[in-house]
Amino acid sequence: MTETRKKVPLIWKITVGFILGVLAGALLGPKVAVVEPIGKIFITLLQMLIVPLVFSSLVVGVASLGDPKALGRIGVKTVLLYMVTTALAIVIGLAMGHLIQPGAGMAIEGAIAAEGKSAPALKDVVIGMFPSNPIQSLAQGHMLQIIVFALFFGIAAVLAGEKGKPVLAVMDAIAETMYKVTALVMAFAPYGVFALIAVTVSRYGLSVMAPFAKVIGAVYLGCLLHAVVVYSGLVSLMTRKTPVWFFRGIQEASLTAFVTRSSSATLPVTMRCSQDNLGVSEKITSFVLPLGATINMDGTALYQGVCALFIAQAFGIDLSLGAQAGIIVTATLASVGTAGVPGAGLIMLTLVVTQAGLPMEGVALLAGIDAVLDMARTALNITGDACVATVVARTEGELNHGA
Repeated sequence: MTETRKKVPLIWKITVGFILGVLAGALLGPKVAVVEPIGKIFITLLQMLIVPLVFSSLVVGVASLGDPKALGRIGVKTVLLYMVTTALAIVIGLAMGHLIQPGAGMAIEGAIAAEGKSAPALKDVVIGMFPSNPIQSLAQGHMLQIIVFALFFGIAAVLAGEKGKPVLAVMDAIAETMYKVTALVMAFAPYGVFALIAVTVSRYGLSVMAPFAKVIGAVYLGCLLHAVVVYSGLVSLMTRKTPVWFFRGIQEASLTAFVTRSSSATLPVTMRCSQDNLGVSEKITSFVLPLGATINMDGTALYQGVCALFIAQAFGIDLSLGAQAGIIVTATLASVGTAGVPGAGLIMLTLVVTQAGLPMEGVALLAGIDAVLDMARTALNITGDACVATVVARTEGELNHGA
């Protein structure tokens, strides 16, 4: 009887690639430059994914919300709360990046080209969100314009009724195909990460690794602050219950999310904790929580803020207020369509980095510590889902105060 070999998760393969890259760069020095083309190919493949993946998945994601007219009171409250908490999460992430300065002192080469692109003012960011020629935006990779056009396109396809269904079917097919393309590219990730980190360590020495510990610390501290300040603040304000009551009620789901790193896999636990421990009605949990597993990415959004500043600092790039506002808008809107994508955190970071004009090499370097970061991100996502469900239930009279 043949023994079934257990499949090693991709994220651990990437982590091994990262560790081996560090060792190879430290031990082999300049000789490791022979693998540099592998890293560059991986960066190019990531860039290849962005436009078709984001556009198709966003259209499908918006359409899955249903007819905007039929979303109703509960739907509007839920979506608004998810969007607001996501934006706040990015702000906290950016604040952690400024406070802790994880990339300061790395001085990685390549900043000169990136600095040549002047950051737009806040007013120009808002105006520039709306494309005059969406085809040109798609071709040139103007991500904010692509996101806005995808939102309009998805809503319009729903409003078109029966005639819009074939369009959505095509978009769904494209999105599913792009998920498979993403999986193929991500299968190459361990080799790309190995090559990139090996070359980086060979050029700058092992001291280049210290800032990665700062990134982990900044993300975990930011997640803790977001949970304590934003989530428990909302729950306490709306329900008059203590933060201890909320966190104790959702602790099983948060721990499950931390261990499994999957919002979808944790969904049944989140629904049970919300109903049994927090007193949220089934009517609310059956709508709010599955939707949250799809579009609520507070943990991932916070991570975008920290990592964007890490990359900017590592490459010596100064991000203006307008550029940081662009990061907030991009990550908030992109959260609607990228939650269901394999490797969502990495793909979403690629999108944000592209919009901000930062070097893509930084994304691949961070992939090596993604497993550790993903635990905190997913736990925060799940906690946010339960928070919004509790608040919406309270406003709808669907919260059992005896829970």
